[in-house]
Amino acid sequence: MAFGAAIGAVAAGFKLLAPWNATLGVAAMAREIVGAALAFALLCGLAAAARNFAVGRLIGPKAR
Repeated sequence: MAFGAAIGAVAAGFKLLAPWNATLGVAAMAREIVGAALAFALLCGLAAAARNFAVGRLIGPKAR
């Protein structure tokens, strides 16, 4: 999840640096970066949980 948050923050930073982006205040920029970081962290966390669930269902009983 930490890597997802870092990816989200970098993605939001690139989006805010785009030349066609309207100039925003510091608070709006911070909200955008934090929101993207949280969204990417949640997405990565859910993907990892789904992967762990699938692996547990597919090979879990055989390993015991």
